[in-house]
Amino acid sequence: MGTIDFNLLPLFVAVAEASSFSRAAVKLNVRKSSVSRGIAALEGAMNVRLFHRTTRQVSLTTAGAALLERASAPLASLQRSVLDLPELQESVSGRLRITAPIDFGSTVLAAIVARFSALHVGLEIDLRLTNAVVDLVAEGVDIAFRIARRPLKDSTLTAQKIGPVNLQLFASPGYFARKGKPRSPDDLAKHAWVTFRDAERLKLVGPSGTATVDGRGPIRCDDMFFMREVLRQGAGIGLLPTFVAGPDVTAGELVYALPQWTVPQGQLWCLCPSARHLPRKVTAFREFVVECLRGRPL
Repeated sequence: MGTIDFNLLPLFVAVAEASSFSRAAVKLNVRKSSVSRGIAALEGAMNVRLFHRTTRQVSLTTAGAALLERASAPLASLQRSVLDLPELQESVSGRLRITAPIDFGSTVLAAIVARFSALHVGLEIDLRLTNAVVDLVAEGVDIAFRIARRPLKDSTLTAQKIGPVNLQLFASPGYFARKGKPRSPDDLAKHAWVTFRDAERLKLVGPSGTATVDGRGPIRCDDMFFMREVLRQGAGIGLLPTFVAGPDVTAGELVYALPQWTVPQGQLWCLCPSARHLPRKVTAFREFVVECLRGRPL
């Protein structure tokens, strides 16, 4: 017996079930000659005749009937298993692995994930919040969100720009009641600052152009949520993304220091491993995020 090409078995089953090379070719959307060559190759590899052929009909030999009995059920089961894969379903299901920066994930993305999960009960979401750069391909991540100043270049990923991310200056109403509110970037030198480590010189962009300010102060940190809490306690002026500070502004716990001045932080990007056909769960979530953030300042 020679080496059997098991890809020819579906061809054999189609001919056996149709009792015709022509009808099998139509069902499989291939040429009749391709069916004939495939069956001949299978018979040659097995060194046995599988069909009796006449000008009027095609029927199974004893060996052919035995092969059909053994092959048809496993092939049908395999086909059902493949078609039942969550990634091949039009419905959104399976496990969706997401990674995002801690500040963005804990605020904006949390609400989006909750809404998306409620819409798709067959979906399991695995969210990893980290400020480290995750290797999506190596770690099996479906979709990632990153904030970056420059376009992301990675041949293994596809990137979609969602929108600009800006930082603005905030302080508590109590702090401004004690120290007064700045009217221009020049007034910032008189104020106490809460700053991020290694980010004490800030380039503000506003209606009259740009201004560089020295943000040195008594408190330095490396965490957005620590910064927000210290600012709410009245420690000084500090820089936060609007998506982090927004709820506190609405609640009256933080106030914009210079509402028309921002520090551009870059763009929010949505990244997926490069693939010709992304699973429906990935494209659906990406579209949902884009729609939720449409027109919303970040």
